[in-house]
Amino acid sequence: MSNKHKILLIEDENNISNFVKTTLEGQEYKVIVAANGLEGMTLFNSYCPKVVILDLGLPDMDGVELIKEIRKKSDTPIIVLSARSSESDKIEALDLGANDYVTKPFGTGELLARLRATIRNSRHAEGGGAPKDKFVLNDLLIDYDARQIFINGLEIKLTQTEFNIVELLSVHAGKVMTYSEILKKIWGYSDVGSIKKLQVNMANIRKKLGERPGENKYIINELSVGYRMRNTEN
Repeated sequence: MSNKHKILLIEDENNISNFVKTTLEGQEYKVIVAANGLEGMTLFNSYCPKVVILDLGLPDMDGVELIKEIRKKSDTPIIVLSARSSESDKIEALDLGANDYVTKPFGTGELLARLRATIRNSRHAEGGGAPKDKFVLNDLLIDYDARQIFINGLEIKLTQTEFNIVELLSVHAGKVMTYSEILKKIWGYSDVGSIKKLQVNMANIRKKLGERPGENKYIINELSVGYRMRNTEN
C-alpha cells in the first residue's frame, strides 16, 4: 500500500460503515472501525490515527462528547459525518474542535476531498505553528511578512481587519472556521450581533478579490456556519 494513513471510523450503522470503509480502502487508506463511542476511544488510544471520521448519533454516547474527550489529549483532525444538518449542531461540533462537518447523505467525491484537505491541513500544522512566508492559491498570493495580497501580480488593497481575516482563513485553508472562531481571533470576542460585522467585512473582501456572488473562487461560505478558504486541491 502506498498510502499508510490510518483512519479511525466511528459509525454504528453497518451499511454506512461498510460503504465508507470500502471507499477509503479503495483509495489505499488503512481503516479501523468502531461501532460505538467507548470502542472508538479505545481504538483511538491504541492506534493513534491520522484522522477520525465520527458519527454524532452513537448508541452509547453523543458524538460531541467524544470530540471533547479527544480534544483533551490530542489535536488529531476530526471529520464529523452525521445526519444532523441543523446550523446549531454544525456550529457546536466545529466550535468544540471538529475540523470539518459532512452531512448525510453525502457523495464519495466530497468525503474524499474533505479527507485529503484535512490531511494536508494537519501536515501544515505539524510543520510548525507559524504560517509560511507566502500562501498561493491559483492566481492569489498572500505575502504574510509584507502583509500584502496579489491577484495575477496586481496588489489588492485591504484594510488591516480584512487582511487579518484573509490571513486567518488561509493559515487554516481547507478547514471550516465558524463565525465564533473568526470573531474571537480577529476581534477578541464573539456575540450574535458581531456576525453582521464579519459578514460586511467578508462582502468587502469578496468584492476586492473580484469574486462574483456564489462563485466561491477563494473563500467558501459554509451557510449559516462560517467560512473556509479553498486550498490547491479542494
